[in-house]
Amino acid sequence: SCVRQVEELADSHGAKVSLVGWSLGGLYAREVAKLLPDAVRTVITLGSPFSGNPHASNAKWVYQMLSGHRIGDPALHAELRKPPPVPCTSIYSKSDGVVAWQCSVQHESEVTENIEVVASHLGLGLNPTALYAIADRLSQKEAAWRPMDKGGVRGLIFG
Repeated sequence: SCVRQVEELADSHGAKVSLVGWSLGGLYAREVAKLLPDAVRTVITLGSPFSGNPHASNAKWVYQMLSGHRIGDPALHAELRKPPPVPCTSIYSKSDGVVAWQCSVQHESEVTENIEVVASHLGLGLNPTALYAIADRLSQKEAAWRPMDKGGVRGLIFG
């Protein structure tokens, strides 16, 4: 299982792991981090539908088939909306085309942030801007997490 793999990775390396998940993979990453906060350093999601209207997806049938859960279960969606107790970055696109961008935006706090890029849902994992944001987030020291600095030249790219 994902939980066991994260535990084994953290144990074998003697360090917390960073989880990066795309679409449904981001939901799994967030849920694993909730179960194993002492083993997870940070979570980065790309186009993952953890908030907003659960019916606002062009791939809800895929989610239902893969997860075994029906879209619209209020208890399940309430849990998905809760952020893990580790730093979380949501990378989303208003031109996603599969997941409504509002479903990938989280309430920002001292340990949560949203980063908008221009990409299709299938292109998020190959998008240079998204990859830059992932690299920037992963380069931070564990105890010194801060939201991405979008000032200067970065402001031209990330708005």
